[in-house]
Amino acid sequence: MLTKKELEHLADLARIELKEGEEAKLQHDLDEVLEYFKELQVLDTETVAPMTGGTDVRNALRDDASVLPEQVGKGPAAFPEKHDGYLKVPPIL
Repeated sequence: MLTKKELEHLADLARIELKEGEEAKLQHDLDEVLEYFKELQVLDTETVAPMTGGTDVRNALRDDASVLPEQVGKGPAAFPEKHDGYLKVPPIL
């Protein structure tokens, strides 16, 4: 069970402003969460591989080698407007 001082510290870290009477509910909710974690600690996870993400899906990216060498560097030359060596684009804001 968290002490009042610990509860106030956690609320401060989370930038939660506790109003009168909310401390008891938050105390109860946090105690339930901590009890659930105690239940999870008894599980044997020795044979479970660590998970670094929620999926094994990878990005399907094109290989850079597929760009033709004669196309490299032609983008700025084909740009419609330039000013003082910079590419001129319409304002967005």
